[in-house]
Amino acid sequence: MDRKEMLRLSGIVKKFNPGTVNEKIALNGLDLTLNDGDFVTVIGGNGAGKSTMLNAIAGVWRVDGGSVVLDGRDITSLPEYKRALYLGRVFQDPMMGTAADMQIEENLALASRRGKRKTLAPGIKKAERAQYRELLSELGLGLEDRLSVKVGTLSGGQRQALTLLMAAMREPKLLLLDEHTAALDPKTAAKVLEITDRIISEKKLTALMITHNMKDAIAHGNRLIMMHEGRVIIDVSGEEKRRLTVEDLLEMFTRASGGEFSNDRAILS
Repeated sequence: MDRKEMLRLSGIVKKFNPGTVNEKIALNGLDLTLNDGDFVTVIGGNGAGKSTMLNAIAGVWRVDGGSVVLDGRDITSLPEYKRALYLGRVFQDPMMGTAADMQIEENLALASRRGKRKTLAPGIKKAERAQYRELLSELGLGLEDRLSVKVGTLSGGQRQALTLLMAAMREPKLLLLDEHTAALDPKTAAKVLEITDRIISEKKLTALMITHNMKDAIAHGNRLIMMHEGRVIIDVSGEEKRRLTVEDLLEMFTRASGGEFSNDRAILS
């Protein structure tokens, strides 16, 4: 059965400092299509355009060329705050996705009410609290008994797991994960990735996950793309992806780009 198209990037161009000696073409006619339910991992060297691509989808700034179509709707001209209704995003910095001086339950309430009509009803209802407890218990981090604790007191891994939960709560059309485990130690990163897999699978989300770790890019998702100089140069899925090794990926990169992959951190992680 054919799955419907969820995201289409067509000919996306983004230049920084145009017309100056520092001009840089970050996205160079980028084309990418994701079907509903795709979980795509994204790898590439420094400056390949990975985060720039996520910013183009999120509407952080206007692209200089091309179009962004989400679930059949052209959102190229839509401002970031309007796109936020359809997108979930988790950043590399665990501090970015939550309000540190608010309680866990207050953060969850903000996430669950995003895009809904504001009412004058006070506080968090008992039923909502029970729902938050249940969601948090599934993380396996003991946060379900700490609803009134301020988020700023949590560890980086706990905050990222909470941010992930919040980003997926309203079942966005697309979940953007921007190196969301890069700031965590290996054990915590593995736990957050395990939670990521579960949430995406259970909610049947479409997701794009940038990672600096080639092994993680191979181990997670149903499809892997590699970027170079603002374009996708490798796109593997299904059985081909399942059989991939880091050595295969490096060889494919050399063939596709005509040069050596220069990010040691990605290879050695």
